[in-house]
Amino acid sequence: MKSKPGLRQILSSLWERNWYHGWNIVAAATLLTLLTVGMRLGIGPFFLPMAKDLGFSRSLLATIVGIGMLFYGLAMPLAGYLVGRIGTRRVLLLGTAIVVGATAWTVVARTPFTFLLSFGVLLSIGLAFTSPVALTPVISRWFTRQRGMALFFLSTGSMAGMAVVTPVLTLSIESYNWQTSLVSFAVAFVLITVPAALFIIRDEVPQNSDLLPAKAGSPASANDAAASGLTLNAAMHTSPFWKIVFGLFACGYSMNLLGTHGVPMLMDHGFDAMTSSYGIGLIGLVAIAGTLVLGRLSDRVPRRNILAAIYFIRGLGFFALLLVGTHWELYIAATIGGIVWAGSIATSSAILADVYGVRLVGVMYGTAYLGHQVGAMISSWLGGWGYEHFGTHWVAFGSSGVLLMFAAVVSLKLPLPGFRLAQPLAVARA
Repeated sequence: MKSKPGLRQILSSLWERNWYHGWNIVAAATLLTLLTVGMRLGIGPFFLPMAKDLGFSRSLLATIVGIGMLFYGLAMPLAGYLVGRIGTRRVLLLGTAIVVGATAWTVVARTPFTFLLSFGVLLSIGLAFTSPVALTPVISRWFTRQRGMALFFLSTGSMAGMAVVTPVLTLSIESYNWQTSLVSFAVAFVLITVPAALFIIRDEVPQNSDLLPAKAGSPASANDAAASGLTLNAAMHTSPFWKIVFGLFACGYSMNLLGTHGVPMLMDHGFDAMTSSYGIGLIGLVAIAGTLVLGRLSDRVPRRNILAAIYFIRGLGFFALLLVGTHWELYIAATIGGIVWAGSIATSSAILADVYGVRLVGVMYGTAYLGHQVGAMISSWLGGWGYEHFGTHWVAFGSSGVLLMFAAVVSLKLPLPGFRLAQPLAVARA
């Protein structure tokens, strides 16, 4: 005989019926992304204090940061593989453990080699294991009908990280020191990541995920490219893929240059540390609203036009940041740049899906994203080396503006929706 359900079971059943647990996962993943991306793009406040305390030159520290950016990108495919093998929860806990160990090692490291291994390599791997690449699969499984909206919140977390973490870290470093600030970040990271991984993240998805009853069980539509047996090797022999890669290279080059050297550059131009961090943080804050506008436009305007506009206006923004001289000029430039700061990654992945089909978009985007991190590595190094050797930030920031302009032109050459790759792929397979 079955026992009657208790009050706890009844309340739990009513909660599950009226609130979809997938949104709890989205909220936790967004907060984790805020911390992970906020730290990865918030190196700027640490840069000068670290260099002064450790006795490193700008070019040496920039080289360490650049290598870290590369390892951040290289660890992402590994994180995606491990999620499929051991589950999201274990990957997040493993990444958290690595972040804690890397932080403890970083604050006592005094030589370039040990600092490279701790801050540059190990911390980057830990952050990659807790980055959006580890969280996107579980969200994609939990959401079918509202997948776009759910993933949008994840990207919003990235922009919020830039808007929130950069000023907070700057204030903490000014009040204490960079070691205390880094340890405090690690403690906050553990307090959020561990409970989220243990109690919120679930890889087991209810049947039909978030589909409405009328839609449950209906087969998902597939585009022509996905049904044609397209392979990754064949797709990589086509020009749209490499146009996307070039755009992501310029994107990574610009985003990480600003994240690493934006605050030092503005301070070298006469702004104080807090004003500089507010200016960089404002870009991320405005980008949160910008994603709403760009997301709506991307379904009504050809996506290649959106992508080209993002790169073009962002390129102008880099030139503007080099020329601003007053607080208001800085905030105006940051506001305009922030409108198009987000969206290039989401738009690029959407174009890959349009051209190559949803079946390959994950592996293709993961492969293309390596170009993003190669750009990040180069700009992180060039920002320090260029200033040391030429006494100006025009080398790094000016080259970023030029690259973004070229990326805008290349993006306009991307195919429109409805384009088919049957002929190029036949040649590539032959």
